[in-house]
This record gives sequence, structure tokens and C-alpha cells, in this order.
Amino acid sequence: MNLHTKQGVLTAAASLLVLALSAGSARAEGPSCSDATLRGDYGFTITGQILGGPTAGPVTGVAMTSFEGNGNLTQVDHVVHSGNLPAVEWRPGTGTYSLNPDCTGTMEIDFTDGSPSLHLSIVVVRLGREIRTVVSNPGTALTSIGIKKDSIF
Repeated sequence: MNLHTKQGVLTAAASLLVLALSAGSARAEGPSCSDATLRGDYGFTITGQILGGPTAGPVTGVAMTSFEGNGNLTQVDHVVHSGNLPAVEWRPGTGTYSLNPDCTGTMEIDFTDGSPSLHLSIVVVRLGREIRTVVSNPGTALTSIGIKKDSIF
């Protein structure tokens, strides 16, 4: 191999290394989130338990939450407490959410039936197609996973 060919190979190898490093850096940073990341309907599965009070015991349920892309949401849920069906088949609620650039955030849901508001910590994954939550209210151990309604797997 002559000197000109060796220089060409080294230049090509260096270019590939720079491209690989910059691609790795972009992957490490990942996409940034904002309130606009969440837009549309998400179906949630809810599991956990309430640790004290009149509704203490296991909880399981489902919810359909609609995010408007601007920090506001509406929701209906069907939640079973200790095997007891809810008083209203689909309990409506409204609320707000806020997402940080690292895709962590918070949600608050207020219910029309007088139930206590829920305060949640959230993480958005899969480029906004999935939301994982934990209820931050004292005395609760509830989590949920929401999948975007129109997601294709």
C-alpha cells in the first residue's frame, strides 16, 4: 500500500470515528420533552394499593387520559378498590401536567365527584408513546403505565 492510499484509509477511518462519536453523543442526550410531547389519548392500567383509611386495600383500574399538548388534560377512569366497584362507572376528571426537557414531570388530576386530587410524578418514554406514573399522595402506593392510543408497535 502506498503512502497516498494509507492517508486515504486513515482519513476515512477518522471520519467514521467522528461520525460514530457524534451519533453516540446524540443518542446519549436523546430527544428533549416539553408539554407538547403529550398530545392525544393514552390508555392507562392502574395497580397498587391504598395504605390506610376507609378505602384501604388493593386498587386496580383503567383510565383514558387526553393530553391537549399545552399542559391541560381530561380523563375518565374506572377504578376498583378492594374488589368494590366504583360508584360511577367512568369517573371524569380534569387536570394539568408539566414536562421537563429530560422527560420527567408532574400531573395533577381533580375529580368532579369530590374525590381527593391525585398528584403524580411521571416519566415519558418511547418518544412520547408511553407514560409511567406513580401517585405522590401520602398513604398510596399506586403506579400506572399509559400507552398512546394510536401507537403502532
